[in-house]
Amino acid sequence: MKTITFIGNGNMALSIAQGLKKSYTLEVVGRDLNKLQSFEDSLGISIQKHLLDGFDMSAKSIILCVKPANVEEISKQLKGEAEIIYSVLAGTSIAKIKAHLKTNAVVRTMPNLAASVSKSMTTLTGDAAFKDEAIELLGAIGETRWLTSEKEIDIATALAGSGPAYLALIAEALTDGAVKQGLKRDDAMAIMRGLFSGFGELIQTSHPALLKDGVMSPGGTTAAGYGALEDGNVRSACINAVEKAYKKAVEL
Repeated sequence: MKTITFIGNGNMALSIAQGLKKSYTLEVVGRDLNKLQSFEDSLGISIQKHLLDGFDMSAKSIILCVKPANVEEISKQLKGEAEIIYSVLAGTSIAKIKAHLKTNAVVRTMPNLAASVSKSMTTLTGDAAFKDEAIELLGAIGETRWLTSEKEIDIATALAGSGPAYLALIAEALTDGAVKQGLKRDDAMAIMRGLFSGFGELIQTSHPALLKDGVMSPGGTTAAGYGALEDGNVRSACINAVEKAYKKAVEL
């Protein structure tokens, strides 16, 4: 199997590795052997572990998962020229990566937390020569979408990369609303999970507006609740959330 090398051992690296472990040989590079061991333990398989200082990237396929602010620092500790770097760093341009790390090519990618269960929505852009390989690699952790510019991937980061946090807020708030009205917490959680599971299937083939119209009968319960969401400016807040996250990605 092809070997994929993770530089960085945080939550995103672990989520991606969980999705790739059945299809690729994995190795991980980091600063602390204890943390690398914890990464391996969480992954549940045996992998090669390497310290960052002096690691040779020569001819390797790298998934770069460090903090964006650390790119320049780690570049001083790495040796060799990678075949390809797949970067998951939010707001970090291809030009910046190439300025600090030696590589034949760069593809920017933005998976999300669902990579750990092979349900990520991953966006990609970069060296077109690696487009097919990138789609195959990241396709192992869910769906992919190749975009034509770095601006687009920064916007997609605000939508799909940050999206699980937005949906988690909605899920928690709806559950709390049911509990407030008298439903037991465990029942509310089970119902909310079923709701999200079913909606996830429906939204694959239906426009959101059509799903809404299919549920909302005149003067009914859904119309009453939907009106409350509009009164609370939920639609505007969601639009603003994507805007703020996009601008933050550009700042990074």
